[in-house]
Amino acid sequence: MFGRFERMVAGRYLRARRGERFASIIAVFSLVGIALGVATLIIVMSVMNGFKADLMGRILGLHGDLTVFGYGRPIEAYQNDVEAIRSVPGVKSVIPMAQGTVLVEAGRYSTGAEVQGVAQQDLRDWRALSSGVIAGSIDRFTGDDAVAIGTTMADRAGLTIGSPITLLSPDGQATPFGTMPRVKTYHVAAIFDANWNDYNSNIVLVPLPAAQKFLMLGNAVSLIQVSTNDPSNVQPTRQAIVQRLDDPRLRVLDWTQSANGFLDAVTVEQNVMFLILTLIILVAAFNVISSLIMMVKDKTRDIAVLRTLGASRGAIMRIFLMNGAFVGIVGTAAGSALGIAFALNIERIRQWLQSLTGTNLFNPEVYFLERLPAKLVWSQVGEVIAMSLVLSLLATLYPSWRAARTDPIEALRHE
Repeated sequence: MFGRFERMVAGRYLRARRGERFASIIAVFSLVGIALGVATLIIVMSVMNGFKADLMGRILGLHGDLTVFGYGRPIEAYQNDVEAIRSVPGVKSVIPMAQGTVLVEAGRYSTGAEVQGVAQQDLRDWRALSSGVIAGSIDRFTGDDAVAIGTTMADRAGLTIGSPITLLSPDGQATPFGTMPRVKTYHVAAIFDANWNDYNSNIVLVPLPAAQKFLMLGNAVSLIQVSTNDPSNVQPTRQAIVQRLDDPRLRVLDWTQSANGFLDAVTVEQNVMFLILTLIILVAAFNVISSLIMMVKDKTRDIAVLRTLGASRGAIMRIFLMNGAFVGIVGTAAGSALGIAFALNIERIRQWLQSLTGTNLFNPEVYFLERLPAKLVWSQVGEVIAMSLVLSLLATLYPSWRAARTDPIEALRHE
């Protein structure tokens, strides 16, 4: 399609001589603009994908794929329900829990928190938390006075293994002087890091029998948390659990119902960011049009001479198409390499900039995550590259067509 003569002339036009450098400078800026646009789009989409994947992993890992709870009441005789759920194909783990809101006091530190009562063996099998124990041991998570807390709460309150911590429950017993809140002092048996700041700062784990006693649940639990082998296809497992329980007083809620709104918001934000950042590449494409129009204007006499020597309109058009395509291809390749390298090393870059500037560039208390995530989706990278190349090619069509339509008689009339 592109002959040797056309490639030679196109390469000559890309190497500007003295007095012709202005159009080449604009072409360089166009190339840099395309590269920055592609790199920015790849980086932002990778970070958004990382946020979505990390949040989904934390939500499912800490809250389960399915939740079974009663309508306005705790679940009595939950052992039979747990065994029935475990017998459903596709179920990986079942954790009965007792939950309640409490006030935590440790010295001068006090905050609201949520108590989660969980059996010792269930906590050991709960990989999202047991794999993150950084102090103490799950073996000590037993008895009536043991608790496990997150690393953020431990740091804020200055707690270590064995430190006392007091829990106050607003649901107390009625007395002649009014309702008296229940107060009990526990000792820290383990400190965990769930890689989710909200969980590290607001959750207090208590052995299930102790939590049932403190929350006055008797032998009941607040909910049953279920994890499956395939979270992306949780609906069949949910239907099987509903049929196996066959209790109208129980409700089974899967993650697509409880957390899907949050994940949908992240998806919408991701799509909006994609459209907004595409404008950067579009602006760079307009710069390609400007640089090619100026080049055609400067090369009008050269085009006329080439036409008189026998060059066809198609050859002239292909010469300037190659010039614009060169800018688009090189800019896209450079931007892709820069974006992929940045996305793969974004956490290291963040830490380096943070140490260089002395500022916190990613506050986990704001973003609920301990690190800046990034996940490259190669199909998305391919879409960005294809979009950049198409826009760059479209930007070359009009200037190239104008160059091919140049009348050599008019161009050489005054020569």
